Amino acid sequence: MSIIICCGSQVLLPDSNILQPATIIIEANSGKIVEVHRQLLSEDLLPPHVQLINAGTKVILPGLVDAHVHLNEPGRTDWEGFYTGTRAAASGGVTTVVDMPLNSIPPTVTVADLSVKRASAQGQCFTDVAFWGGVIPGNQSHLKPLVEAGVKGFKCFLIESGVDEFPCVDENDLKEAMSILENEPTNLLFHAELDSHSTSEDKPSDLTSYSTFLHSRPDNFEIGAISLITRLQKKYPSLPCHIVHLSSSKALPVIRDAKNAGLKLSVETCFHYLCLTAENIPRGKTIAKCCPPIREASNRELLWDALKDGTVDFVVSDHSPCVQELKRIDEGDIMGAWGGISTLGLGLSLLWTEASQRGISLAQIIDWTSVKTAKHVGLHERKGKLQTGYDADFIIWDPDAEFNVTEDSLEFKNKISPYVGLKLRGRVEKTFLRGSLIYDRVSGFDVVEPKGELL
Repeated sequence: MSIIICCGSQVLLPDSNILQPATIIIEANSGKIVEVHRQLLSEDLLPPHVQLINAGTKVILPGLVDAHVHLNEPGRTDWEGFYTGTRAAASGGVTTVVDMPLNSIPPTVTVADLSVKRASAQGQCFTDVAFWGGVIPGNQSHLKPLVEAGVKGFKCFLIESGVDEFPCVDENDLKEAMSILENEPTNLLFHAELDSHSTSEDKPSDLTSYSTFLHSRPDNFEIGAISLITRLQKKYPSLPCHIVHLSSSKALPVIRDAKNAGLKLSVETCFHYLCLTAENIPRGKTIAKCCPPIREASNRELLWDALKDGTVDFVVSDHSPCVQELKRIDEGDIMGAWGGISTLGLGLSLLWTEASQRGISLAQIIDWTSVKTAKHVGLHERKGKLQTGYDADFIIWDPDAEFNVTEDSLEFKNKISPYVGLKLRGRVEKTFLRGSLIYDRVSGFDVVEPKGELL
């Protein structure tokens, strides 16, 4: 049996809040962890001819599972693709991504569409990739076949998605879909905004002001949508439901009431809602537009509190890229710009930069970005922990390193991000997938090739 041994003096093991010495033994052919020793083994005691990965005093963490990523291939590969998107993910310590059913063409709303997407991804992925399906008006007959084909769940929109091929659903569509899915091993994800604006409202006059955009997507959009979702859940209580990219802290009371009532409701928020604030977005900065919007600093702190008390379950990127022209950067037209923020490669550093100022541990961060996200997508028996029987997905991490985000440092296709110019703390040195190197900060991707599997 060919063996890989990974060891270090600061390793985050399951069910521990502290970093400790450990030696992880990996079976090379399967890429599985076969033993974990809570101590450093002397190199003199190691079998001959083993591959040794010694992190020294650097930190060893489980690979991240990003459960909300738009890779857009096929159809909009000029926005992003499997090759560039998973490469960017690997550079940030992500070892598994779950691809959203839009904005590719076709969207993943039938088994045939899923087959097209899987064929497009084959051989291109640096990380492992799993897939969400979609619920749109009229595709209810395709939902059970998609479950059987292996999608991890389904996403729907309660407001227009921004692309014509993925229309939003109404309450009747939802009832039909939920009645079909309620006894299936799956879950239903909601873009939880419900447009409550009157159609007679005047059009905004200042298209470059961030406050104009913020006013156009008020907290009530999220409150109304989540209220609808929790009301429907009472009719279909066996179906787990999930709120993607929560931005409004004013919706937290509705969420707490639902969870206290025993509803199967989970909630995610995103790096940008925890790291950026509306007050710091200047006029015309279209690259900071996303839906739902980044809100005020006071809102951000309440989201952090909700993460810490468990009301919000975990954190994802919602990496939602586009080509530069759609961001309308030159015009500064925030209202007309594509709404989405590109983050792959930066999430762990962004979160650590903010969290370390709040006394939050690396163990908590990994719980939010790896352990709970793996459980959310049904991969918790093989991903998210450095544990015997699990895939040997791990990161070598320097928590004290500082770096400036530049366009050249970004690995995703269209190098447009509101994080350019920021100084971040914590840096991924190397990323491993099933014991194989998929990213090295020093040599980049010169010494690696795509080794990801489609899950």
